[in-house]
Amino acid sequence: MSAATTVTPPPVTPRRAPESVRRVVWIHYGFQFFFGLLVWVPVFYTYQRVVGLDDREIFGIQSIYYVAFCLFEIPTGLLADRLGLRRSMIGGAAVLLLANLVPVAAPGYAGFLVHWLLIALARSLVSGAASAYLYEYLQRHDASWFYQRAEGNARAYSLVGKIVCWPAAGALMAWLPASVYWLTALNAAVALVLALRLPALLGADPEHPEARASTWRTVGGAARFLRRSPLLMLVMVQGIAVFTLSRILQVNLVQPILTVKDTPVVWHGTVLAAMTVFEVAGAAASHRVRRFTGDLAAVSVLTVVMAASLALVVPAPGVLTVVCLCAFSLVAGLVYPVQRKLLNEAITDSRYRATLLSIESLIDRAVCAVVALLLGSYLATGRLQTFLLLSAGAAVLLIVLVAPLSALVSRRRRVTAGSPS
Repeated sequence: MSAATTVTPPPVTPRRAPESVRRVVWIHYGFQFFFGLLVWVPVFYTYQRVVGLDDREIFGIQSIYYVAFCLFEIPTGLLADRLGLRRSMIGGAAVLLLANLVPVAAPGYAGFLVHWLLIALARSLVSGAASAYLYEYLQRHDASWFYQRAEGNARAYSLVGKIVCWPAAGALMAWLPASVYWLTALNAAVALVLALRLPALLGADPEHPEARASTWRTVGGAARFLRRSPLLMLVMVQGIAVFTLSRILQVNLVQPILTVKDTPVVWHGTVLAAMTVFEVAGAAASHRVRRFTGDLAAVSVLTVVMAASLALVVPAPGVLTVVCLCAFSLVAGLVYPVQRKLLNEAITDSRYRATLLSIESLIDRAVCAVVALLLGSYLATGRLQTFLLLSAGAAVLLIVLVAPLSALVSRRRRVTAGSPS
């Protein structure tokens, strides 16, 4: 045996981000934690019915919410790219604070419509900017290798508070109905303070006047980049199934499903908390996915598993319904950071990152607007089970059509770049 084969290679030392970088990442974790901690989520459907709204009104508002999100996405993405990602996060937290005070002052149809419109504005200000800020900050501090784990951890930590708070949502509403909105407003205030503590990005940052571009130049540049990047377009389309399934089930469908399965309202928050535990586990372990398969393949496979879990809710009785919902949440936690990583890696020009992420979010919300409108109609006519099966089937069909194209374009891109196929 030769000497070369008997020498034991030195152990690989895990990379560790500098203390200053880890401090900013932890502030980012805190921002995501408090910004996403909407205490009213487990009971908003019941709450709105108690104040006099019917199913068509409730899901009509949801559809308007998604449409508004679409209308806000591009302008807020442009603002983030021109005025600064950090400033966009600060604005989003401030609007979220205001949004959660509206239902307290006006608990009716008009009040909830304004509330959801402000929620749409707040989330559109943050949706692309927060992810872009983290990616850009790590990249500029030579820690881009840490992004996927940081994104997964941020999502995991943002879900931890929900595990603690959501089981108490039903009891809080019974004690003082408006308390769920007061607590959410308090969380938004904390997120605002944390956003103010984030440092401005160094280098070619939109917060510096010399780096600002005109609105039309930013839009035109982002559009040209998108046209020249078929992989980015396919990744965006592939992400539609992930986002729509996750958003519609976890926000809009859980309460109606539990109601149909005769689950008492007081347990709705507990079920959502259990689902969140599994989502946290998935998000925290998402960086391990690439041990088994590539990122594009992982998104395709995991989306099909999500659809299967949703379809199995239909025949599942009692406890098995909760098992299917938890399985769905586990897979959603795994796939989300992988999808975000694919998007950010496909955007090679940081000048348009927030705008392009906003375009992706716009597409997702546009589909959700249509789905939410259909959901209200299906619920009003007692056809929830049919809706679940159709949603699962549509997601699988989309993946079957798009996944092979994404793999082909990705392979050609590697070959063109001179990488091994």
